[in-house]
Amino acid sequence: MSVHAKAPLRVDFTGGWTDVPEYAARETGAVVAAAVGLYAYVDAFLGGMKIKFAAEDLGERVTYQSSGFIRYDGRLDLHKAALNLLPVTGGIELLSRSDAPSGSGLGASGALDVALVAVLAHCRREPYDESALAELGFMLETQELGLLGGRQDQLTAALGGFQRYDFGDDRVEARRLSVTQEAADDLACHTTIVYTGQSHFSSATHAYVWDAYRNKDPQVLRALSTMRELSDRAAIELEAGQWQSLATTIDENWQAQRRLHPTIASERSEAIEAAMREAGAWGVKATGAGAGGCLLVLGPRASRAAVRDAARRAGGVVLETTFAMEGVNVWEHGDDGPH
Repeated sequence: MSVHAKAPLRVDFTGGWTDVPEYAARETGAVVAAAVGLYAYVDAFLGGMKIKFAAEDLGERVTYQSSGFIRYDGRLDLHKAALNLLPVTGGIELLSRSDAPSGSGLGASGALDVALVAVLAHCRREPYDESALAELGFMLETQELGLLGGRQDQLTAALGGFQRYDFGDDRVEARRLSVTQEAADDLACHTTIVYTGQSHFSSATHAYVWDAYRNKDPQVLRALSTMRELSDRAAIELEAGQWQSLATTIDENWQAQRRLHPTIASERSEAIEAAMREAGAWGVKATGAGAGGCLLVLGPRASRAAVRDAARRAGGVVLETTFAMEGVNVWEHGDDGPH
């Protein structure tokens, strides 16, 4: 038997960073994000005696004689953590792949978390709703592996669509924004996602910013507060279809985000950003933590081709995508057998 899942990646419009529990517990956080038509995929093949993990897009593969030999060593640790969190009886092979390049800043690891736990929960015949899968995915990274991060990636991968999240002390409220499929398709015609060609270093950047937050650095405190407050505007603009106003809002978010740390914007991302603005882009921001990865760009439909050409000439890679209105999806096949 085999079980398969795919979970969408995301773009964050506003409020990134404020979903991290340390901040949300003290200040409350707010994020507006949307799922995109780029996915993390997981295939589970049950049978045999060995435990096998593989990331096909990264060319990595690890095999163990049994689960008792599994150790966290930087090689496919998300796969290992998922199996430790939701173990299955007997042998299993867990294969993964992603539509996005490594370090894209599009929440790929969070989407992989959700796809992994969704597959294993199905293997165990344990029903979880989308919010529970998101929380399991969050626990996989933060509790099982001790990584620092927020909840928006796992939530958007599980729920899909356009979402407004409000974070507090160990709580989160998700509100699906009223964006129709027609409006989402129209927004996609105003949107470009550009990979800067550099992997982002989210954990290192996170560590610096949160040290500054604990030390009450006024610039960091103001930047986080601004990004949180901009989520109110972004949610209204998305539901009203006000794309140019939304572009102004993500621009303001980007300026605040850049004040968190000098490495949030790299020389390469700045060159690509400048080229796209000159070609007619309305607004630009880095996705995720920044420090490389992808840029989210909004602009007039008539200038979209010129903006994309400018990004490519400046060294960026345009990722073709749409907005994804559905979250994680799981299905099963009968007699595939172990690979």
